[in-house]
Amino acid sequence: MDDFAIRKRFSYGTVMVDLETHRIIDLIPTRNTEEVRAWLATYPNIEVISRDGAQIYANASEKSHPGIVQVSDRFHMIKGLTEAMTKYIIREFPARLEIPAVSTNSEEHVKLINQRNHVDRVRFAQTKKAEGMTVNEIALLLHSSVKTIQKYLKLDTDKIEDKVIAREANHRLALQQKQEEVNTARKMACDGIPIEQIAKEMHHTFKTIQNYLNPSYSVENKHYHARIPGKLAPYEAEVIKLRCEGMTYPCIHKIISEKGYEGSVASLRMFIQKERIRCVSSQKEEACSDYQPKEYVQRRSLTQLIYKGLDDVKTISQEQYEQVLKLYPMIADLYVTIKEFYEIIYSKHEEKLDAWLVKLEKFNIPELQTYVNGIRQDIVAVKNGIAMQYNNGLAEGSVNKLKVIKRIMYGRNSFELLKAKVLLHEQFCCEIN
Repeated sequence: MDDFAIRKRFSYGTVMVDLETHRIIDLIPTRNTEEVRAWLATYPNIEVISRDGAQIYANASEKSHPGIVQVSDRFHMIKGLTEAMTKYIIREFPARLEIPAVSTNSEEHVKLINQRNHVDRVRFAQTKKAEGMTVNEIALLLHSSVKTIQKYLKLDTDKIEDKVIAREANHRLALQQKQEEVNTARKMACDGIPIEQIAKEMHHTFKTIQNYLNPSYSVENKHYHARIPGKLAPYEAEVIKLRCEGMTYPCIHKIISEKGYEGSVASLRMFIQKERIRCVSSQKEEACSDYQPKEYVQRRSLTQLIYKGLDDVKTISQEQYEQVLKLYPMIADLYVTIKEFYEIIYSKHEEKLDAWLVKLEKFNIPELQTYVNGIRQDIVAVKNGIAMQYNNGLAEGSVNKLKVIKRIMYGRNSFELLKAKVLLHEQFCCEIN
């Protein structure tokens, strides 16, 4: 048996399924204990009842058939444990867990977090999106905002040009044009043309032509790539130090603003981002000797690991996983305990359940304690669910069938019409078989 929504959040019914024929045998327009008990009492030959962990159905079964074999569904046991664990992780840990960088030194990582490698970043974002990652997860990997990633996903990589390559191309073109001018001026001077005439024909000043004719003159601009100090220059060392201590950008901005800084918080973020890239790529530790590279792991990745393998969670690597377990050993212990529960269920060793519950209680976590209390209240049915072959999958599938029928009818059906249609369909399928 299982409940289904007649009108979601307002009224619910109960579906009854035969475990042997796999057919829906009746629908009840309620899930109240007394009415379910009354329906069950009309069938004294019932020997096994499979249900979820709801006490409504447990009490109704016990009242109608005292001592009957009740089987609690294994899926709901696992679901309850994962929900309790998820609630604990959400309550205890921030949305992003800061860990020491374990992939910062890789060439690919340095290349991707460099804002000037525009094409590579766009391609990486689009590839990860195609693999099923969310925009938030991609933004975390690229150290960018969600809005930036959304723009990346709309771009056509065949029509965009790398910012670094475009800038270098323009620079080289300018150098080539200037070198041609220098060569032209020197050729004219070798032909005996005076400097005044060369300057007039080339539309340059007398001093510029003199520089062109100087043998030591070079077209290279020594100021190219040079950094122009801005408003933040007097406070850069202090900003790096405060950021390394874990202080937030708004707090840093408030401190240096009292000392005369007139820039914005965004400028601080951009400065630290550039310093991080520069320190990693060029290994110039003297510029940020106190800076320890960090990276972040999403809390969502930790909750997914409760019911998924590490290979199935794309937002966390093996190195990051090991680092998280090293920093938070409680999570490691909980993961081990969850795997033990899976082994108990799938190996059908219900005798190990009591010892496992005691071990889970020792964590002293309120969410897990609530789960343990629920298991203990229904311990016989839970052990039957582990040891026996029955489960509530048939009822869950039947509820999905009911939902499909309701959608086909656009929800414009009374309970009597829904019941008639479902049971007629079951009877028709039974006659065909």
